[in-house]
Formats: sequence, structure tokens, C-alpha cells
Amino acid sequence: MEVNGLMIKGSDGSKRIHLKCEHQNGVLYVVPAEASWVCNEDLLHAHSIAGFFDDIVDLDDKNIQQIMQKWGIYYRAVKTENSEQKELGDS
Repeated sequence: MEVNGLMIKGSDGSKRIHLKCEHQNGVLYVVPAEASWVCNEDLLHAHSIAGFFDDIVDLDDKNIQQIMQKWGIYYRAVKTENSEQKELGDS
């Protein structure tokens, strides 16, 4: 089912995210990888994309920042419930 120009397809850990509007059209492939082993298959795509943007933003590269601004894409990591519970346990 396509929702707002996005359609997620796939199983067995790999996902294809179809991105579509009248001006742009593409497919983003997400497959199991070294950094995604901690997440279950149903959420692998969300885990991988969030981790990818964490890494991209951490590069602090002016070229990447300019491209993201050009397309109006901004990313901010949000603490997970697990990380908040861990911090409370460490106190």
C-alpha cells in the first residue's frame, strides 16, 4: 500500500522503499548489514535508515549539510526508551 508517495515492500530482513511523486521516482534498498544485527527484521529498515542518518550527521561535512539543506532534509536523533532506562539505572 502506498502512503504519501512511500511504499515499503519486502521480507526476510530486506526491504525496498519506493519513493514516488510526479517529479522524482526511486527505490531505496535496505538489507541486513554489520550494524543492523541488533534489530528485528520487521524494523530493520527503520533501524538502518536512522543509523545511517546518525552517521551522516556525525560526519559534520559541509557538502552533506548543503545537500540536505537543498532538499529540506534535517535529522535529529531522539533517545530511545532503552537508552533512557539505561541512564536511569546508571545513576
